Amino acid sequence: MISRRGSLGVAAGALVLPAGRAAAQASALPSWREGPPRRAILDFVQATTTEGSGDFVPPAERVAVFDNDGTLWVEQPIYSQFLFVLGRVRELAPQHPDWTSREPFRSALAGDMATLAASGTRGFLELVTATHAGMTPEAFHRTVADWLATARHPRFSRPFTELAYQPMLELLSLLRAAGFKTWIVSGGGAEFIRVWSEPVYGIPREQVVGSTGKTEFRLGGDGTPMLLRLPEVDFIDDGPGKPVSIGKFIGRRPIAAFGNSDGDLQMLQYATAGLGRRLGMIIRHDDAEREYAYDRASRIGTLDKALDEAPRRGWSVVSMRAEWARIFPWSGG
Repeated sequence: MISRRGSLGVAAGALVLPAGRAAAQASALPSWREGPPRRAILDFVQATTTEGSGDFVPPAERVAVFDNDGTLWVEQPIYSQFLFVLGRVRELAPQHPDWTSREPFRSALAGDMATLAASGTRGFLELVTATHAGMTPEAFHRTVADWLATARHPRFSRPFTELAYQPMLELLSLLRAAGFKTWIVSGGGAEFIRVWSEPVYGIPREQVVGSTGKTEFRLGGDGTPMLLRLPEVDFIDDGPGKPVSIGKFIGRRPIAAFGNSDGDLQMLQYATAGLGRRLGMIIRHDDAEREYAYDRASRIGTLDKALDEAPRRGWSVVSMRAEWARIFPWSGG
């Protein structure tokens, strides 16, 4: 079973924004230190939800989108789904002797992380499609849940479901209390994230958009209707793919977007280019002591072009070190 401890942050962060601005400033987002990003969030929520305000947004249009890895939970030293996939490669390797000499499988079996990282998103998705094929969604869900129950982060030695960021859990709860619908728009696999998005983030699986493999409908040997995953990539939900998937699956232009890397650049551009009040925010990893410090030079979660574009676009850049009093639900300040 999925650890429910990660969901504590949702409950702890379940805040209702008070009507008065002074009260809101005092009680909302307790893990955010007082500063421009926190004020930007509270001012945005107050302006867009106050009837009679020139920036008022009807509830149906209050859509906020969040990247997952590096924005809502830890993505270093490597994506959690990558670790899950590596385990699947090792498990299935005896059935595929050609993998010992075929990239990216050879590097996966050898533990060659540098070569794997160099293979990029497409190399990762080749591993994903090969190791997830032939499974029904139900079987895949069970496989992921079983992995999450035993897997531990290499640095923090905790379940991955306990490595969501407490300030972002508070933000998700704040937005939902104010009538926003919160969506995940991730380059990671949609079906992987849907296994735990609700207990950890309070985001139902139907509000998760991500990369997908092709699936087809079949009748089983006993005539049971089923869906079956195929060894083919359907859609890569990263970079310019994110606005495309937002239009396809959400059907509304978001008024708020949160990311942490250049993979979120186009999503931030799209969300903040619409009419009316908008909020764009980038989480910058600069706290090596409590989490990790990386941006332009990192192969995981590269933050370069989006960082340069933020001032011109009016996006807030959140320093984890300076702006967050606490990183994880279980950690101190």
